Amino acid sequence: MRTLADSGVLLTARAIAAGWPPRGLTRALRADGWTQLRRGAWAEPDRNPDLLTRLRAEQLREPRLVVSHRSAAALWRIEVLSDAREEPLEFIDPQLTIRRTGNGVRAHRLSLAPQDVVERQGVRLTGPTRTLADLLRSGPRDEVIVAVDSALTHRRVGRVRRAPLTTQNEIAAALEATTASAGSARAQGWLRMTDPLAGSPAETVARLRMYDAGLHPESQAELRTPDGRRRVLDFLFRAEGLGVEIEGYAYHGTRDAHRRDIHRFNQLLQCPEIRSLLRFTAADVFRRPEYVIGEIRGALARLGGAVSGDLS
Repeated sequence: MRTLADSGVLLTARAIAAGWPPRGLTRALRADGWTQLRRGAWAEPDRNPDLLTRLRAEQLREPRLVVSHRSAAALWRIEVLSDAREEPLEFIDPQLTIRRTGNGVRAHRLSLAPQDVVERQGVRLTGPTRTLADLLRSGPRDEVIVAVDSALTHRRVGRVRRAPLTTQNEIAAALEATTASAGSARAQGWLRMTDPLAGSPAETVARLRMYDAGLHPESQAELRTPDGRRRVLDFLFRAEGLGVEIEGYAYHGTRDAHRRDIHRFNQLLQCPEIRSLLRFTAADVFRRPEYVIGEIRGALARLGGAVSGDLS
């Protein structure tokens, strides 16, 4: 049976065409340790039925489908706020014939140019620029701005460090090429809110929460310590001298990392631009945004800054 599988995925239609009797085929596959991915598609024994395997199975069943949106973002190691493993598998049907939202599959009826599609890890998917353009057109805002920020810079996603995948100009050009598509004007506005210097999804979300609150600090502000060393601060309210740092979930992975962080914190406080420095965790940003904004407003007030809700 393994010889009939394609990259670890077996379609029962192929087994039947090869002479295996339909009656009892499901029972035989289960007995041999195959894992059913969906009706008519199985993963070979000892193969993890991960996102890639499930996408491959769906594409084998419907070869015209192209992996897209959040599913493509996951394969490109572009960070998003949702977990692609828990979301429907997303595809584009360039033949504009189907739109399925059941059975864990979502098919978007959109046109695709040949240059929009690449092959990677045994599946056909939209390239990074087209993937981000599709996400920007579909929303929601916070998730897609996180995705674009992630793709524009070096990131460590899981255990893999990857280079930037595209540029803001390339994404803008992809959006302009399909100006008739729904959501393109809104997408251009969201693209202008992205920051290629953002260091993590938590930083992006913190920036958006401050933006929504009418607070507009400098992002990734470069500072110099008294001895001339360069330091980069996540956010700086320069007029008030308030710095804001966002720490990721796993920032203190080791004692050395923790020691370096304390040293960096002390160095930032020595910079002449800094009168006060606030630090927040990723959990604060995602789960307690009101607390984060309240602390920033309070610090700005103490430092003499304007904190009215209608700042622009």
